[in-house]
Amino acid sequence: MIGISDIEATARLIAGHVVRTPTVPSPGLTALLGAPVTAKLELLQRTGSFKARGATAKLLSLSEEERAAGVVAVSGGNHGIALAVMATALDVKATVVMPRTAPARSIEIAAEAGASVRLTDGMDSAFALVTRLRDEGLTLVHPFDDPVVIAGQGTVGLELAEDAGELTDVVVSIGGGGLIAGVAAALRARRPGVRVWGVETEGAESMSAALAAGGPVPVPLSSLVTTLSPPAVTRLTYDHVSALVEEVLVVTDRDAVRGCLELADHAKVWAEPAAGCLLPAARQVIARVGEGARIGLVVCGGNTAPGELIRWADGFSLL
Repeated sequence: MIGISDIEATARLIAGHVVRTPTVPSPGLTALLGAPVTAKLELLQRTGSFKARGATAKLLSLSEEERAAGVVAVSGGNHGIALAVMATALDVKATVVMPRTAPARSIEIAAEAGASVRLTDGMDSAFALVTRLRDEGLTLVHPFDDPVVIAGQGTVGLELAEDAGELTDVVVSIGGGGLIAGVAAALRARRPGVRVWGVETEGAESMSAALAAGGPVPVPLSSLVTTLSPPAVTRLTYDHVSALVEEVLVVTDRDAVRGCLELADHAKVWAEPAAGCLLPAARQVIARVGEGARIGLVVCGGNTAPGELIRWADGFSLL
C-alpha cells in the first residue's frame, strides 16, 4: 500500500516540474448541486490532466540504462499526452500506444510533443502491443499499475487536503484506479474523516467488476470515455480501492457528457467526460449523505476538443 511518506517524497521530487493546481470553492456548482462544492482543478495541470504527476515521478525515478532504452506507455489519451510531453522535457525517448478511438486531439498532441505514436484497433490490442514492446527492451511507464505512478497521482490528494476547506466527501473518477488510489491514500492520512467515492461510466466498469468479483477481472468496453477504459484494473489499484474507498458509483455516458456542459455553464471550466461524470456521481453522494454534505471534486482533465463534445452532446440530444 502507498503511504503518506511515499506521496510526500514524490511531491518534493516533482515540484519543479508540475503545477500546484488551484483548489477553489465553486459558487456555481454549489448552487447547482445544493451543497457546498470545492473543485481541485487538475485540468489546469501541465498537459491538461493529473497524469503529468505520475508520468514525471516515474521518469525521474529511471536509471540511466532505463532512460537510454526509452519508455513506452499505453493510453486512452491523457497518460500518453503526459508521457510524451514530460519525456521530451526530460530528454527521454517515448513511444505511446493508443487506440484509434482515442480523442483525435490527444493523438495529435502526443505526436507533436515528440513521441512515436502507435495506433491499435482497441484498448485490448493496445495493452497487448505495449507488453510486446516492453519485452523488446523499452521501459514500461504503466498508467496505474506502478507504486511510483500512484504516489505521483497521490500528490493531488495531498494538495487537496492542504488547500481545501472543510469536506465530508470527495469524488474521484476511476479508469485504472491510479488517481483514486493515490488520492484516497493521501486523504486517509491527512483527513481521515473524509469519505472518498469513485465513479465509472457504463461500459468502463473495471473497478466495479473487480469489487464484485473480489479481484481484477477483464471487462468488455463500450463507453465513449476512452480515458476511463482499461480492460481491467490491477491488484495494486484494487487493493487500495477496496480498502480506502467508500463505494464506486456508475453513471451513463450521457450523464458524463451532460456533466461537461454543466461544468462549462456553472463552474466556467472546460472538462472532458472523465471529469464530467463527477457531477451525476456527486448528486448520488449528496442524496445518500443528506444535509451537511460538503463535496470535493477532483476535476481530472480537460483534453476534449470542442467538436468532439458538441458531437457527443448532439448525439445524446443535450443541445
